[in-house]
Amino acid sequence: MSMSLSIDNMNRTHKMIFSAMVIAIYVVVMYFTQNFAFGQYQVRIATAIYASAFLFPFLVVPLGLSNLLSNMLMGGLGFFDIVGGGLVGIATAGCCALLGRAKAPAWTVIFPVFLIPALGVSLWLCRILGLPYWVLASSLLVGQGIAGIAGFFLVKALGRIWRIR
Repeated sequence: MSMSLSIDNMNRTHKMIFSAMVIAIYVVVMYFTQNFAFGQYQVRIATAIYASAFLFPFLVVPLGLSNLLSNMLMGGLGFFDIVGGGLVGIATAGCCALLGRAKAPAWTVIFPVFLIPALGVSLWLCRILGLPYWVLASSLLVGQGIAGIAGFFLVKALGRIWRIR
């Protein structure tokens, strides 16, 4: 007997397993892209995964934990960068989830993925690195623009696979 799993009939266990897989995917993507995810132009393609909360709102906290975990394991610049990254991840994924709940067009996920990490992370990086806020924000916006667009394509692909929207 086969059961078709949709987001509507996922129980707690399904959501927990799905969340664990997404966390693992996020950390693995960060591991393989860390050469350009922690540089001057931080192209963190893993942050495109935040957009998946548009379709799966239960991923908001797990996606924040993904960022916290990857910063802790691969490049965090101390407590504020590790915890702040987790909070920015929750804020970004949360905004994507709200857009999904509001039935906004899928392309709108580009904006939170593009803006929230770049402008948020720059708040503490400017103090840690001793660089002007807008210098950091502008370089982070470049990388997050790429992630935002990738997030849109991820949402479109997942929507087709799961037959959502």
